[in-house]
Amino acid sequence: MNRRILGVFAGVLLLAGAGVGAAHFTAPGTAAVEATMITAANDFVASLDAAGRDKAVRPFDDDARFEWFFTPVERSGLPLKEMTLEQRTAALALLRSGTSSQGFQKASGVMRLEEILGGLENRPDRRDPENYHLWVFGTPGPDAPWGWRFEGHHVSMSFTSVDGLSLSTPTFIGSNPARVPSGPHAGWRLLAHEEDLARELVLSLDPGQRSRAVISDTAPSDILTGNSREARIGPTQGLPVSALTPAQRALFLRLLGEYVDNADPAIARARYARIEEVGMDRVHFAWAGSLEPGGPHYYRIHGPTVLIEYDNTQNDANHIHSVWRDLENDFGGDLLQIHYERAGADHGHGHGPGG
Repeated sequence: MNRRILGVFAGVLLLAGAGVGAAHFTAPGTAAVEATMITAANDFVASLDAAGRDKAVRPFDDDARFEWFFTPVERSGLPLKEMTLEQRTAALALLRSGTSSQGFQKASGVMRLEEILGGLENRPDRRDPENYHLWVFGTPGPDAPWGWRFEGHHVSMSFTSVDGLSLSTPTFIGSNPARVPSGPHAGWRLLAHEEDLARELVLSLDPGQRSRAVISDTAPSDILTGNSREARIGPTQGLPVSALTPAQRALFLRLLGEYVDNADPAIARARYARIEEVGMDRVHFAWAGSLEPGGPHYYRIHGPTVLIEYDNTQNDANHIHSVWRDLENDFGGDLLQIHYERAGADHGHGHGPGG
């Protein structure tokens, strides 16, 4: 591993043992997370020079807050490769402040895969594990909404804080390759649980259950919501959790946990509480494509407030995309609307995803 890559992963390893996250507006227990994120964000901003601030710090209502991508495109934020060691450490501390150990390891694993992919493609110039960007939107603190995003190829994690509560959505994590085919890391699967638990669940279904859960024999070519500002996917399809046996329900909850628990434990509890509030039994599991390992497949978990999409179809079904969306609170959504209504006409902030 060369020196510049080592600098990124030294910071990752340095921070691999801390914790924090985001939440729903009726759920308690996120004050400590919010305080930790405020400190981490302000430490990062304080570490920057003027040029770094120009790239990394934006107004809260800047349109860039909603312009998220998971493909290898040009980005406007401040990349790790332009940061000093102090700044990288502060940037990764902010990332760590919003994620669980599981979520942080997945994000750092995506960066590691970028280097591996460059070697497999013989294109190290195109795949850069330092080309991951950070933005801070607004002024981190308890008095006004603010947010931040960490993003690069195959990872995008957006956080919004409003009135002392934090949301972590949308959250995208991808893996290319899904299984490393050769080399010293051969066999490594970053998102193995996301694939294996879902297949175990669909294979556990009896014929009647499976006829409801499998919505197509052909998997779509990608997640259907893409990088949209608002997740819209049409009517709920698939098998409701209410139709699962106790053993199947336990398996479903393990699968759900692979997404919920990427956030800090306090945020994860709020995510669970939010789903339970409207009814876990109203959440549906839908599968499309091959049931066989190695075949192209897709699934989603869809409820009144939550949407999880996963697909593994590209590169001969060795390339995963997965995303967590909150159907009401992506980028702050309804929580921001409540804040603005309480603040009145002279609050001085933009409204909703349109700014």
